[in-house]
Amino acid sequence: MRPLIIAGLLILALILGKFLFFTDKPDKASPGGGGGAGKKSAPHLNTVVVDYEESASIISTSGSTLANDHVEIRSEISGIITRLNIPEGTLVQKGFLIAKIKDDDILAQLKKIELEEALAAQTEARHRKLLDINAISKEEYEISQNKVLTLQADKDLLKVQLSRTEIRAPFSGKLSLKNISLGAYVTPANVITTLTQYNPIKIDFTAPERYINDIHVGSTIRFKTDGSAEVYTARVAAIDPTIDASLRTLKVRALAQNPQSTLIPGMFVNVTVDIRKSRSIMVPTEAVIPVVDGMEVFVKRNGKAEIVKVETGFRDVSKVEVLKGLNVGDTLITSGLITLKAGDPVASN
Repeated sequence: MRPLIIAGLLILALILGKFLFFTDKPDKASPGGGGGAGKKSAPHLNTVVVDYEESASIISTSGSTLANDHVEIRSEISGIITRLNIPEGTLVQKGFLIAKIKDDDILAQLKKIELEEALAAQTEARHRKLLDINAISKEEYEISQNKVLTLQADKDLLKVQLSRTEIRAPFSGKLSLKNISLGAYVTPANVITTLTQYNPIKIDFTAPERYINDIHVGSTIRFKTDGSAEVYTARVAAIDPTIDASLRTLKVRALAQNPQSTLIPGMFVNVTVDIRKSRSIMVPTEAVIPVVDGMEVFVKRNGKAEIVKVETGFRDVSKVEVLKGLNVGDTLITSGLITLKAGDPVASN
């Protein structure tokens, strides 16, 4: 009898526990306790209030350094090198004598012409005196005068040929490695060395065509080289008058001072250009969703998510400019965008 009483008490305790702890309580928000089964709770999402910001539009692009002037040093005439002065990698001034070609034959011809010129000048002087007393005809005097002028022209021509035997630096710059040796026979086809002017140095880069009205000659740009934290500045010197039809880009050239020759032609550079400062609507980049026909954002209106088409402009690392679609005061949703749908309830944090 006692075991039956204990078993009955255990069964009673299990029944009471089921009703007390495992039975769902009715939803107070819906009559009869069964009206809340289809209602979706409002998730807590991050939002920001849209407002104007002072922003500076910046173009970030890549470019290359180019020499301000670069030339291959060649001889105008053929001949044997009798003097060679190429301090490799050294800065030389304009007019510096780089090489000298054998000029013995030209000097001999020049000496001969000078002697003939002196004799012709004496003859012309005597004929002038004879003409004054009508001892000779004017034609004879003009022949002797023409002889002097002809010899002077021949002399000038030889001086030009003599100057061509001296190969000088056409501008100040650094000499490259020499390609010939003393005593070599050179022709105009031979490159003796090269001369490069590093200061100033050119910076060539491209910019999207939509910024064609924002970049001007005289504008300041900033650039950095790979492996260096130093920021250099340059000024826009020229803009290509044509647009690259395949890339839709504009080619721009700037000049930077390079007194220490720290920048070398051919270097890769990262260029930034401040094109304009404006007061515009800037929103977090993660809030803008790319779609097939443009860009969209979610805004909270009347407690629900609403899709808004927007037109974007300048973009940087963290924010994007919204040109159309949003107004100041709109509540922009910035989180949970993957699963969010239009009409979903939103409870912002």
